[in-house]
Amino acid sequence: MMKLKKNVVGQLVLLASLGTAASFAQAQELRFMCSTDGNECEVIDELVTRFEQENEGVDITVDIVPYKSIQENLPVQLAAGSGPDIAKVTDLGGLSQYYLDITPYVEADYWEQSFGDILNWYRKSADDKGIYGLHSQLTITGGYINRTLFDQAEIEPPAADASWEEWAEAVAKVADATETPYLMAMDRSGHRIAGPAISDGAKLFADDGTPALVDEGFTRFVTKFVEWNNNGTMLRDVWAGTGGDTYQDAAQEFISGSLVYYYSGSWQVGKFDSEIGDAFDWQVVGTPCGEVACTGMPGGAGIVGFSSTEQPEIVGKLLDYLAREDNYAELTARTRNIPAHAAVAAKGVDYEGASAPAAAALNAWGKQVEKVSPVAYAYQGYKHNRAMFGITMTRVSQAIVGELSIEEAMERATADLEQTMAEVESK
Repeated sequence: MMKLKKNVVGQLVLLASLGTAASFAQAQELRFMCSTDGNECEVIDELVTRFEQENEGVDITVDIVPYKSIQENLPVQLAAGSGPDIAKVTDLGGLSQYYLDITPYVEADYWEQSFGDILNWYRKSADDKGIYGLHSQLTITGGYINRTLFDQAEIEPPAADASWEEWAEAVAKVADATETPYLMAMDRSGHRIAGPAISDGAKLFADDGTPALVDEGFTRFVTKFVEWNNNGTMLRDVWAGTGGDTYQDAAQEFISGSLVYYYSGSWQVGKFDSEIGDAFDWQVVGTPCGEVACTGMPGGAGIVGFSSTEQPEIVGKLLDYLAREDNYAELTARTRNIPAHAAVAAKGVDYEGASAPAAAALNAWGKQVEKVSPVAYAYQGYKHNRAMFGITMTRVSQAIVGELSIEEAMERATADLEQTMAEVESK
């Protein structure tokens, strides 16, 4: 009996020691929630494996999930305190309350020099100086042209500093000479129209930092845009064919060769490369100039850690590892993205395996980064920008179809934003 007791005690001691060892092992385990429409998560997983090899005892599981899980399930998990340690996200400002500040675990000067204003997209407020996320997938909005149509018409594309009006005039000549049905189109998106509006002087924020959607610059571009939609310059059905905040693009019209100029963004490169093939030559031409700038809107996705993690140092070390210039350059090249890292962008990216048109397009998009306005950076990082995008889509479309005058649409947009902010502040 005593022996049995001794054996039981011994077994309990053994189990306790095993439990301690298991707890230690589990303390090095992290979960990384990732979603992508390309190969980004697979490439990240390979880089993570190399990180594990350099950090004995660390085990990071990369869970590849549908984008809907990131958009809908992740916020619920984080609110309940049951989310992953790390995730790849697109709602950068909206989830900022949950982010881990990795400043204690990284060289802050390197991050500031490498990522600059983009770091603000992840911060909670204007006076927050923390470092919260690695922007892994930078996107830029701007224009594409069917270069073959320009060549057939024997018309040179306008210069890099050409205005929207100059582009509209040139495109009209090309369409007429080549009998192409559609001149220009812009995605139905509040994000897409924001760059041109900023170029025309839209500030989007008051002097005190509060959101202010409608001003002279914003109204100036909307006025032109509504006119272009109603005189045949813009493909009207894109914005007039649906209501509310429903997104609509014109990618298929461009791919089919029936559209001369398409204002969308860098994420279309892969689709155009695979679906256009050698049917015609296409070219990235950036954003036409307005009264004050020639800016597109930045965007994309980033990798963040969450403050609920039990291993903040490992999370910080991993993000720092992925931000290292050689690793970031590899991630950018293999996933065929635009680099947000200043040094990588300055040196250019060798998109190994990409077709010549795709590689040229991606590097052309990379050169647009330096033209991005500080206002565009601020707008992209604003945590309530999605509400502003939705208001823009709804009210501009109503002006296009004649349901509201431009003046009425701008008044409604102002009232919509005031109501939205009142609701936010009351919560």
